[in-house]
Amino acid sequence: MTTNTVLESPIAALAKKTWQTMLVTGLLAVILGIIVLVWPGASLLVAGVLFGIYMVASGVFQLIAAFTHLPSTSFRVLAFISGVLSLIIGIFCFRDDLTSIVLLGLWIGISWLFRGIALLFAALSESNVPGRGWQTFYGIVSALAGVVLIVWPISSVATLVWVVGIFLIVIGIMEIFTSFGVRKDAHMLDQPAH
Repeated sequence: MTTNTVLESPIAALAKKTWQTMLVTGLLAVILGIIVLVWPGASLLVAGVLFGIYMVASGVFQLIAAFTHLPSTSFRVLAFISGVLSLIIGIFCFRDDLTSIVLLGLWIGISWLFRGIALLFAALSESNVPGRGWQTFYGIVSALAGVVLIVWPISSVATLVWVVGIFLIVIGIMEIFTSFGVRKDAHMLDQPAH
């Protein structure tokens, strides 16, 4: 009796472990974006806390990825730095000072820019990355959203809340699509070559 044991590549293992994380963070972003758009006049403290929860969750997921299932040192370092930045931003959101909300837009922009560049780097440097096309597109959208938040002169907090709400929905949808692309490609990696 023989057994067929196929060794799983590090990229296939990474894809299987990360698509669900990407799906959850994408759904969180969309939900948070909708909440922000439905109640734009809500207390800024509540908005800051909601942003904080999202950023902390995103940071934790990135740190878990950095220490568990990323295949190379460069990816681990990028995920670690991005995760730490997200955690710092998340903690910063829990302040109730109006000024911290305005500065939050800048920090979110920097975080999205960095994350977009990290995704682009990962997708373009490895030709076997599952969901490569989606990850490249998501990286571009995330980086552009970050640049807009950094450069666009936002004169009022209400405008910041609307801009962030819209970008959260767009980026969340892109992350959801990317997660399914990664899942699909991960299943294709399991198929034996003919």
